[in-house]
Amino acid sequence: MNKKLLYRFILISIIWIFLFQVQPKSQSILDPNAKVEVIATGIQQPEGPVWSDSLGLLFSDIKGNKIYRWTEQNGKQIFLNFSDSTNGLTYDLQGRLTACQMELRRIVRFEKDGTQTSLADNYEGKKFNSPNDIVVKSDGSIFFTDPNFNVPLGQHQELLFCGIYRISPVGNLTLLATLSLPNGICFSPDETKLYVNDSQVHKIYVWDVVNDSTITNKRLFFTIPVTGYADGMKADSSGNIYCACASSIFVISPDGVQLGKIDLPSNATASNCTWGDADRKTLYITGGNSVYRIRPLVTAIDKHGSGMPTGFELFQNYPNPFNPGTEINYKLSAFSHVTLKVYDSLGREVSTLVNSDKQAGFYKVEFNASDLPGGIYFCAMDAGGYKAVKKMIILK
Repeated sequence: MNKKLLYRFILISIIWIFLFQVQPKSQSILDPNAKVEVIATGIQQPEGPVWSDSLGLLFSDIKGNKIYRWTEQNGKQIFLNFSDSTNGLTYDLQGRLTACQMELRRIVRFEKDGTQTSLADNYEGKKFNSPNDIVVKSDGSIFFTDPNFNVPLGQHQELLFCGIYRISPVGNLTLLATLSLPNGICFSPDETKLYVNDSQVHKIYVWDVVNDSTITNKRLFFTIPVTGYADGMKADSSGNIYCACASSIFVISPDGVQLGKIDLPSNATASNCTWGDADRKTLYITGGNSVYRIRPLVTAIDKHGSGMPTGFELFQNYPNPFNPGTEINYKLSAFSHVTLKVYDSLGREVSTLVNSDKQAGFYKVEFNASDLPGGIYFCAMDAGGYKAVKKMIILK
């Protein structure tokens, strides 16, 4: 090996060590083999799913005016009839169900004895529009959104804006911010950031949380690249955001990069999602007239020992030269449409290995050249603006 090639080999080795060894090895990414499963159907308008280990999954049926309970053992059962059209559901620190009750335009807590306690129903003497989604912080405070697209029939809008509110642990109400149509709401895992989407324009905004009680530094986090209303949101333990919009759950990294999306069967309109099961790794999704579940996360460790991909890359195939088969690996740091093709030395396409949308992650493709003559070939990758070509040699 001459000095030039040796230096190049050493440089590439250093880069590989930096990229593939120092990165965290526990970040979750989407499993391309995970499947969406229908677990309950026959619901008029499912929304607001929430999980507890004692009750299983609860979710609202807005038009059906019910809250349902679902468990693996018993399936779907009525948990509360005549719910006054609850939407978003959550639990407070004492395990009491807390909800956005749209028909009564209030935030309500369901006590253990079956009674209901109104926590807030107005701002400065004017009724809320239609409280939509809700989250409880670890200090016991409640954050919720109040858009105006579900003001009960026959009632009028009293507030001339749509707000994001906080109820303190002692019950004080604060208007934190306004937005055109605030809908889905969630915290980052460390609760230092609050995410809220502007539903109709399918934009997600993020604020910094200051002193646990207020938000500041509003900025655009992500614009979902489809039409349709952005709806409920949740974060995973790595800080990725899962947002319901149109017929999918869009998955966005903490840096605002789309990692992928989870499509619902039959193009059902996704409305919300929550993490459940004992390990909190099953994503329960409400949409259309059904409830779905999927276990979408996988800790991807490729042959280089890497965790979450950093950037796009097509690796040199191995073995090379080869006969008749070789392995081609590539990585994606964001959801992309990928084409991976093989050309002969004259530039003629001889095989299309990949031509589809892919989630962020590491991928392996087996290429069998038993029907091709020996010689020089080229593997070309095009994904998310990234283009790369690797030379391959078939020895026969």
